[in-house]
Amino acid sequence: MAAPASPLLAQQAGADGSAPVMLDSVKVTASKRTTLVEKTPMAISAITAEQLDELGAVDIKDYAAQVPGLRIQYNGPGANRISLRGVNSSGEATVGVYYDETPVAGSTGVSSDAGGRSPDLELFDVDRIEVLRGPQGTLYGASSMGGAIRILYQKPTQELEGRVEAGYEGTRGGDPSGSQNLMLNVPLAKDVLAARLTAYNRETGGYVDNTFLGIDDINSAHAKGARLQLRYTPTEDVTVDFSQSKGSTDAFSSTWHPSQGDYKQLSQVKLPYDDDTQMDSLTLDWDLGWASLTANTSYQRRASTYISDDSYYIQTYLTPTACANDLGAACDAGQLQSWYDQVNSLVPAALIHDGITRDRTAEVRLTSADSDFIDWTVGVFSQNRDNYVASQDAPADAASGEIITPWELFYRRQIWDKLKQKAVFGEATWHATDRLNLTAGLRFYDYDKTVTGITDIPWDMIGATYKPLTSVDASERGWLRKFTVDYSVSDSVMLYATAADGFRPGGANQVIGLDEALTAYRSDKLWNYEIGAKSAWLDRSLLVNVALYQIDWDDMQVSGRTLNGAFSFLSNAGAARMRGAELEAIWRPLAGLDLSANFNYVDAKLTEDQVSDVINGAGRAGDRVPNIPRSSGMLAAAYRFPISAGLDGMVRVDGSYVGGSYSLFSGTYNVWKDSYTTVGLRAGVESSDDRWAAYLYVQNLTDEVALNQYTLSSTPPYGSATSLRPRTVGMNVSFNF
Repeated sequence: MAAPASPLLAQQAGADGSAPVMLDSVKVTASKRTTLVEKTPMAISAITAEQLDELGAVDIKDYAAQVPGLRIQYNGPGANRISLRGVNSSGEATVGVYYDETPVAGSTGVSSDAGGRSPDLELFDVDRIEVLRGPQGTLYGASSMGGAIRILYQKPTQELEGRVEAGYEGTRGGDPSGSQNLMLNVPLAKDVLAARLTAYNRETGGYVDNTFLGIDDINSAHAKGARLQLRYTPTEDVTVDFSQSKGSTDAFSSTWHPSQGDYKQLSQVKLPYDDDTQMDSLTLDWDLGWASLTANTSYQRRASTYISDDSYYIQTYLTPTACANDLGAACDAGQLQSWYDQVNSLVPAALIHDGITRDRTAEVRLTSADSDFIDWTVGVFSQNRDNYVASQDAPADAASGEIITPWELFYRRQIWDKLKQKAVFGEATWHATDRLNLTAGLRFYDYDKTVTGITDIPWDMIGATYKPLTSVDASERGWLRKFTVDYSVSDSVMLYATAADGFRPGGANQVIGLDEALTAYRSDKLWNYEIGAKSAWLDRSLLVNVALYQIDWDDMQVSGRTLNGAFSFLSNAGAARMRGAELEAIWRPLAGLDLSANFNYVDAKLTEDQVSDVINGAGRAGDRVPNIPRSSGMLAAAYRFPISAGLDGMVRVDGSYVGGSYSLFSGTYNVWKDSYTTVGLRAGVESSDDRWAAYLYVQNLTDEVALNQYTLSSTPPYGSATSLRPRTVGMNVSFNF
């Protein structure tokens, strides 16, 4: 598209027709009312549709570098862990993700780790993305203790219009990729009803070679989906929006094993991932004059199956000690050989995680009309989430790595996880003077969680004996608070200070052989203290936002593992403190040229010992929080220029830096992930009437082996990693009609 792009701003046309330099702000709705981004007293980044086009962003990993402190731990398809400001841990999500008004739920899996399995949805036909940093509990509830991300789609209009896109790219050492996108907007009844249909199809070539099975480029993926939106406006005061999205992903794991070389995988079985997600949403907006009523109800259904390789773990039982433990006495030569034959008969083995998540949410809120005295928002929220997952082992074919069908299960554990939440919330801003505003927010929450499990196909070899159907309940109620004061020093400078808290629900583990004292785990909570400034300089051609914060995090939910290494679970241990600074800046020194930058520094450390016999990599006070780099940043330059009367050109270069981090707090399996710097280039031509555009681009220009996740283990191949794609060169074209 021909419009300029920036994370916060859009170009303002000059009144005399000359090329403008002044920057103007984007409108956001993060506070549940429409405000200008530089007048919103919180740390917020708004990424426009134009910038997403310039970046060629198709998912969250593609825009993460545009937001200070936003980290994506990519563990494979459908397995994103999102964190902000170093608030990173196993368990429920620490960052709330919303598609329009709908909160997106991750699947909990057998280890109650919903925050580690966020679904993948394509970013096509998006109006903007708002990233709110710091706790947003009063307006967005649980699991927004680190912040919230709002993905806001374009809505149906009364214009007949459409857009088609096509792309092709090649990755060094891998297979090519291709994509197609379609948008069609159709008015159905003049000024009353309109429909908008979008569809996408993306074939992603693999670049990881499985050296055990002899399969090159094994981590291919195919994602496709569609979204139908209807907008009904019976009067000028009432708008009803309906949306249904469906998407599916068929992929193979991108995990590779550094001990074998870059992008080399040693899995003895294929590692497919299948996901089908549906999201339905109905939203009413009613302008009552004195206030606006917004009511939303949504339904999400996600069915997913993913495979991991259990072969190497099973082979650890090929020892005389394991044989003796099984028989209860030392094994003679014949018994030992029989034991080895029994263990080998199970290899190769696939650990199959097969599950379904259903989530129903509803929210009703009233937002006052803009006032010079008090602005307020009040509302109620409810959620009913059901998760089912089966963790089961089955043999695979040794030659092909395919799971033998029908499945010949020799172990199965089934878990049902039900979460019900209710909340009442409100926020009010008192405009004490023309320059001074005081805001207070409050949320009362009440949740109940029931976890039910059964081991109906036991596996005595690993201690997974039969376990009857049992249930454990966990519930809690409490308050979340927020206090903000902001002061406009001038029309160009605003200062603010905020104190806000956040929490995540606790729960219960259903793990074989776990001590009863460790079955339940509590919610964890934090307080965020922040001061910030938003400012404009040089006749509004330069905007600079800064924030300083401290986060105190108590009763952290952390991952543990049973003594035999077979099962993971959640527990509470220790406390942490994050002290950080954020910077965002954009400067337009001349017409058509935008320079942008962001920087994040966070010192995230334990303030209490996390010493326990069951915690992975238990830490001591002063240890750094794992998987969070101390510093990260981005620099970008985008230049647009006329080529001819009907043709414009654009060039954009991005450089991003991610500092090093540890994988655990400490211990034998703790590993350091090196820092990395990546560079992206994008250039294109666009018709001046915004009808068509064509771009060439390079991602990861310097071909960095940029580790996103890296973990060590006691079994071969002793370490696994995921990473950014190697150098990728591509092109895409678009046509608007």
